Amino acid sequence: MKTFSKLPVAALVLIFMLSGCVKDTIKTTYTYTYFEPVYKAYSEVVANIKSNASTPVAIPGKICLIGKYILLNEVNKGIHVLDNSTPSAPKNIAFIDLPGNVDIAVKGNILYADFYSDLVAIDISDPKNAKVKKIVKNIFPERYYSGYEADSSKVITSWIKKTGTIDGSNPPIYCYFGALQSSADASASFSNKAAATPVGINGSLSRFALASDYLYSVSYDSLRITDVAVADNPLRKNAIPIGWGIETIYPFKDKLFMGANAGMFIYGISDPLHPVKLGNFQHVRTCDPVIADDNMAYVTLHGGTQCGGFTNQLDVLDIADILSPRLLKTYPLTSPRGLSKDGNLLFICDGADGLKVFTAADPNNIKLLKHFEMEEANDVIAWNNIALVMATDGIYQFDYSNAAGIKLLSKISIQK
Repeated sequence: MKTFSKLPVAALVLIFMLSGCVKDTIKTTYTYTYFEPVYKAYSEVVANIKSNASTPVAIPGKICLIGKYILLNEVNKGIHVLDNSTPSAPKNIAFIDLPGNVDIAVKGNILYADFYSDLVAIDISDPKNAKVKKIVKNIFPERYYSGYEADSSKVITSWIKKTGTIDGSNPPIYCYFGALQSSADASASFSNKAAATPVGINGSLSRFALASDYLYSVSYDSLRITDVAVADNPLRKNAIPIGWGIETIYPFKDKLFMGANAGMFIYGISDPLHPVKLGNFQHVRTCDPVIADDNMAYVTLHGGTQCGGFTNQLDVLDIADILSPRLLKTYPLTSPRGLSKDGNLLFICDGADGLKVFTAADPNNIKLLKHFEMEEANDVIAWNNIALVMATDGIYQFDYSNAAGIKLLSKISIQK
């Protein structure tokens, strides 16, 4: 578990945000913004990883469907539990406090979630009475805050925004500083539909994927494998390097499809502990979640983010030859993010342009069927005639049982 203590001199943190300096003989003080961590004892935080009273959704992250429940990550805070027995009237019933959480996956009654650098297995057989079953240390060693020293006895649970001033009269130089990002600011598949043990359906932006008895998770440059044959007793297995800039993972049958800054990678998991690279498709530098079926892979590319690039489009790839995926056709979009497909309907979250639903029976001739405006649509899960959409202004659900008459069922507003 890696958590962090504050540097002796807060201003040192700002050095990393330096973007440019110019001579100035007039100004003598300069104001900057930074975020100071709030700590709690590790033992206190672990004791509180349980179902607590529900809280409003403020900064939604990853989503997962399991049975009648929606699990929704509150970025770096924990997990909302929503009872979706009636999609037209979902109920926010509990909140599992879990600092440092950004990814989730579910197998049977066990929820897997990251807790900064650790992996937590939580029993959610009764979602209103969730209980920690096991914590596996340091599965995600990259989960740390630059500029803070490790302290295993404390956990960062929140951040306080503060301002400071610098005396710039001597020397006569000033610098433009950006605000140090809080944990919330720093964030950024439909899964197999049938399994012996029910498996949660994740959104396409997920970095967790369940396949058979294993949990696969991607970091920026590697694939980590955890044995979950005994669901409440996850066991760390091996990790393999898979390249640079890995963002998302999507499981389909005996394959894993991974989206990266510069391309899509396909790995075979016939031997689940030793994934083998089968094929890849390279593209310009952008962010690119991916979903796939037996013959096609659908990749959205969007630029203007930390991934770089300026390309915004849907790439349809022919993967009949899994060793040599080829581009079938490209469709221009505004700023596409997450996507999902059910039958011949393709759902794409197109950023500020909202949700777009396409008919995709012919991959060479995908056509827009319906367009729903919303504020920054990010991810979508289409399953059992219900499309669950995560946007920055709310969590939407649409009924698409009648493709010609897709309609809004409900919206959970975001607390700004």
